[in-house]
Amino acid sequence: MSIEIKAPMTGKIINIVVNVGDQVNPDDEVIIMDAMKMEIPVYAPEKGTIKEINIKEGDSVKTDQ
Repeated sequence: MSIEIKAPMTGKIINIVVNVGDQVNPDDEVIIMDAMKMEIPVYAPEKGTIKEINIKEGDSVKTDQ
């Protein structure tokens, strides 16, 4: 089963903390975004392995993308 991690709000990706193959636990920080001039951390919702990363630093994303 796959779980997608989605952007909680519109913003820009400023740091991808994980790499493909990394193991994550619930509430591990995976991405940091810039939204409304604040750094917004995005967390893993559950334990698992990062299978793919479909964005890159500097990308602009919309809510739930």
